[in-house]
Parts: sequence; C-alpha cells; structure tokens
Amino acid sequence: MTPRKIIIDTDPGQDDAVAILLALASPAEIAVLGITAVAGNVPLPLTEKNTRIVCELAGRPDVKVFAGCDAPLSRPLVTAEHVHGKTGLDGPQMADPTMPLQDQHAVDFIIQTLREEPAGTVTLVPVGPLTNIATAFQRAPDIIPRVQEIVLMGGAYFEVGNITPAAEFNIYVDPEAAKIVFDAGVPLVVMPLDVTHKALTTKTRIDAFRAMGTKVGDMVAAWTDFFERFDMEKYGSEGAPLHDPCTIAYLIQPQLFSGRQINVEIETSSELTLGMTVADWWGITDRPKNALFIGDLDAEGFYALLAERLARL
Repeated sequence: MTPRKIIIDTDPGQDDAVAILLALASPAEIAVLGITAVAGNVPLPLTEKNTRIVCELAGRPDVKVFAGCDAPLSRPLVTAEHVHGKTGLDGPQMADPTMPLQDQHAVDFIIQTLREEPAGTVTLVPVGPLTNIATAFQRAPDIIPRVQEIVLMGGAYFEVGNITPAAEFNIYVDPEAAKIVFDAGVPLVVMPLDVTHKALTTKTRIDAFRAMGTKVGDMVAAWTDFFERFDMEKYGSEGAPLHDPCTIAYLIQPQLFSGRQINVEIETSSELTLGMTVADWWGITDRPKNALFIGDLDAEGFYALLAERLARL
C-alpha cells in the first residue's frame, strides 16, 4: 500500500509525543511530511522544542519541524502544565535537541504543502488546539478542498469536559479556530474524550513498554508513569488515557475504532459552555453531518499496536 501522507500538528505533551513516535514507527502506512507545533499544553517555545526532542528520540532528526502560532486566534493562551508538567514532557530528564527548527512558519508550510501535493492526498492530524489549521484555512481558502481528511483529537459529548465542566482542552483553548475547522467542509474524524478515556494505561500496558528494553520503551513508560497520576486522581480510574495516539492508530488500523457520522457544532459565545462540542449523537436536529465522531475502540488492540510499533524504534 502507498503510505498515507500526513502533517501532524501538535503541542507536546506526553501523549502527543507517543502519537509522533507511533507515526514515525509506521512508515509502511504513514509518511510524515512535516510536524507543525502550536501553543497549547505549554507555550510555543516548549512545544516546538519538545517536538524536536521526540523526533530525535525516534532516531529521525531528518523530520522537518515548524513553529506555528503562539496564541489562539482571539483569546489569551490557556496551558496545561498542571497535567504535563512545566516542560510539557516532565518525567525523565531529556537533553535539548540538536536538530534544527525550520525557518518557515508552520502555517506557511501547511499552505505550501497542500498547494504542491496532489489534491486529496494530504491528511492533517491536529492533536492540539486548532489555531494553525484555522489560520491556514483563513489565509488560503483554496487549500480547503485539497485536504484529504482531518483526523483530530478534541472535544467530547458523553464525557463532557476535562478543562471546564463542558469543554475538552484542545477545543476550549481556541474555540474560534475549532469552529472554522469544523465548518470548513473537510472530511473530519474526531477522537473525543468519549473514546480516548477508553484507551487507559494499566500497569500491564506500561510494563510492556518498559519490557522493550529500549530508550523509547523506557521513555514512554516514564512519561505515562508521570502524567497518569493526574488522571487517576481526577477520575478515580485505573490509569490515564493516551488521547493523541488514537488519531495515528486510526490511520493505521481504523477497524479498531467505531463511531457515527453526525453534526458537531462548536460553542464560541457562552461563558458557561465555551468550547463545548455540541454533538448531535442522536440525530435530533436536521443540521448537516460534518464529522465521524468516534465513540469506542478496541483498547487491547490499540495497546498491542502501540507496543508492536514502538518496539521498532
């Protein structure tokens, strides 16, 4: 099969890092054209640095990394150091990257790539706030019909919110950007908290990473050890969800996931529910269906895929 050409748009974050590693470990299925960093879990200087750290960990200093937007379209930046630590990749100490950051702005790279690659051959995989993607769509609306698909991590319906009672973090940070993306008409696959909260780490699953006996396996185990404490205390669960790798796993083995094609609208004006993904799961309205909203996954299959691929690095 021909590898799927993707651009990963990210704000690492430990689970973002695992998503990047999974993509780079799967060259038969995925061709990473570039990775664009955005402000989100931590500010932009840390997200672009963390992205390069992860590429070097994967043994891929050749991957092009671009810095993008350092703030949401029209709001102050909200970050998540309380989950990911002050660096975004807290846990084991990691050396600064030596691979270069590209001079080109991430938004310009997205626009240029979508214009140069054949229409319908590039998938965007945003796993942070949608600022870079929305900005590219605003600046160059001609690229919108050229996107093959957007597979994103964000939003929630049954699981409601994780940064406010009603909103998931990635959407809440830049709801205006999310609205632009959800309204764009691009084929959209959404990995909300409803599915990622079923992709929980367990002691057995973390031990499988550590048992690889590799630097990548040790690092992923240490990262999950660090950030699962927050979610276990918050939700009373046996582990923490690996949110962002669900997007890459879907591109590799979509049969692991199930969902519904529904209408999803983004709340941008309410103080109470700002950033809520209003998902018409039950088909109550006649609003057009604009997203495949994923609701379930085969967690054992997901972790088996992660373990098999990460062991390659």
